[in-house]
Amino acid sequence: MKVALIGITGHVGSRLLAELLTRHHRVTGIARHPETTAPQSGLVLEQADATNSSTLALLLVNHDAVVSASRFRTSNPNALVTGVKEAGVKRLLVVGGAASLQVAPGKFLIDTPDFPDAYKVEAHAGVQFLDTLRKENDLEWTFLSPSAEFVPGKRTGKFRLGGDDLLVDANGRSWISMEDYAIALVDELEHPKHVRQRFTVGY
Repeated sequence: MKVALIGITGHVGSRLLAELLTRHHRVTGIARHPETTAPQSGLVLEQADATNSSTLALLLVNHDAVVSASRFRTSNPNALVTGVKEAGVKRLLVVGGAASLQVAPGKFLIDTPDFPDAYKVEAHAGVQFLDTLRKENDLEWTFLSPSAEFVPGKRTGKFRLGGDDLLVDANGRSWISMEDYAIALVDELEHPKHVRQRFTVGY
């Protein structure tokens, strides 16, 4: 496929790039400062501000899918959705957050006492981003939430998928490596099973 990857220079974006290229997809990497990413076969780099829907739309034309790996605080979900639509692309996958996952019926991770204050601004923006997508009925969007701990690690290919509830392992830990997260997202790109849905991944 020909995939546009927004936020290619970030921790998650760089791992998604590696996974996409390993699977022989053609990638257009979009970032404010794409020059920090090394040239690679199968990769075209483009400089753009993804909050400008008109500029974004021009870059997204003729792509099979768009993947957004940008921070929520610096994103504009309405501009992203508008740009993807104007480009005529139907498929949008978003690197989500864990804050909106349920830890109990009607209780969300962001509302738990131990949720770090330092992450709340980004987390609230992520919740709003998901709310925007849930009102979108034209695009084939997917929002993939990681587990509570989302860290660089190993690519094992061994993980579980869930829905709206936080996944925890046998020891009560909720975590996923960025490398395994990338596998789950590209799997969804290649074989869509969660269209217009949020799902999650964890060990």
